[in-house]
Amino acid sequence: MFSWRRFVAILVKEFVQARRDRLTFAMMVGIPIMQLVLFGYAINMDPKALPAAVRSADTGPYGRSIVRALEASGYFRVVARPDTEAEADRLLAEGRVQFVINLPADFSRRIERGERPPMLVEADATDPSATGNALASLEAVRQSALARDLGGPLAHLQPGPPAFELRVHRRYNPEGVTQHNIVPGLMGVVLTMTMIMMTAIAMTRERERGTLENLLATPVRPFEVMAGKIVPYVLIGYVQVAVILVVARLLFDVPMVGSLALLSAVLVLFIAANLAVGFTFSTLARSQMQAMQMTFFFFLPSMLLSGFMFPFRGMPGWAQAIGEVLPLTHFLRIVRGILLKGNGWAEVAPEAGALALFLVAAGAVAMRRYRETLD
Repeated sequence: MFSWRRFVAILVKEFVQARRDRLTFAMMVGIPIMQLVLFGYAINMDPKALPAAVRSADTGPYGRSIVRALEASGYFRVVARPDTEAEADRLLAEGRVQFVINLPADFSRRIERGERPPMLVEADATDPSATGNALASLEAVRQSALARDLGGPLAHLQPGPPAFELRVHRRYNPEGVTQHNIVPGLMGVVLTMTMIMMTAIAMTRERERGTLENLLATPVRPFEVMAGKIVPYVLIGYVQVAVILVVARLLFDVPMVGSLALLSAVLVLFIAANLAVGFTFSTLARSQMQAMQMTFFFFLPSMLLSGFMFPFRGMPGWAQAIGEVLPLTHFLRIVRGILLKGNGWAEVAPEAGALALFLVAAGAVAMRRYRETLD
């Protein structure tokens, strides 16, 4: 028969066991809180104040009015004024600006003549969701930007069509294909998940089975153990990347404009950084289940705050600061820049430097934790 006494005893035993397993309890409480905070505060599908560059050869008042109207819309924030087309292209390629607004030299004069001169807006369309609403707001800006300027002798231009034409050039992803943004990003997401989890579980499994003690009895040094554990997974990571690139090209027709050799070189930093994180988790976890929990705890913010699922510039400042620490954020910029923009080493060097810095920090922590484990 059912016994309440035995039932309460088992119930108390489970609570005691949960209290002793502090990591699992922290995951049960921490992950829901993290999801609420990230989805409630950090995720924004309508990014505002996107950085823009204005390349204007016009000194008249109408160009200034248009720039003020763009900033008043809330979607554009002028951060640069390049003098040449090459400088503007470099700003777009490096991701320092999202838009380049081009005004020709005779813009104001042609407006006064009623010739409706063109205004060219170049957009970094590698992430269509980041620029979609901003580009949609341009038509409203065109209708109202010169409403106050066209008065007096120019009042006859008001009833007709807008005083200037709007030409939008979506760079790097003209058709706005979502797969061209998502599929290259999946390379970083898959590597982050598998590299960290496989390394953490591999080391924790040895501790559970007792083979780690046999390894410690050998004259192998900590760095040699770490390198021996990491190198095989580096090769596995390259195999995963090769499969993703082939599928991306054959099934989704993802353009590969840049150098795959450069991508392969930078890939070493990203894979090694994730493996160092997994190695650190293996020194903290007491079981394979805990290693998987730690992996998920790191993977969730990486996926949400890196710009993979949601526009990076749409997040608040504190979320962007956290995202800048994560290696996936920098790798996404590298892989999308190389494949879609054709970026070279000069453009990817800052992001590669951030990956190298993270690798050094994570490797130092992993080595220190491993030495403490030996003691």
